[in-house]
Amino acid sequence: MPSILGRPVFHYGIPFINAVIVAVIGFTVFSGVARLFALALAGIEVVVVPQILKRAA
Repeated sequence: MPSILGRPVFHYGIPFINAVIVAVIGFTVFSGVARLFALALAGIEVVVVPQILKRAA
């Protein structure tokens, strides 16, 4: 049985969902520099986490 880490949907889907959650929380809860930090964190997650998950597969 193949691992779930081998599926491309998992590589891109999970980080995208997490980034959307972080961005929504950043817009609704924070302001100023904290909001920018939350958005930067969401962007980093979309770029870096899929690469890490590919290596884990």
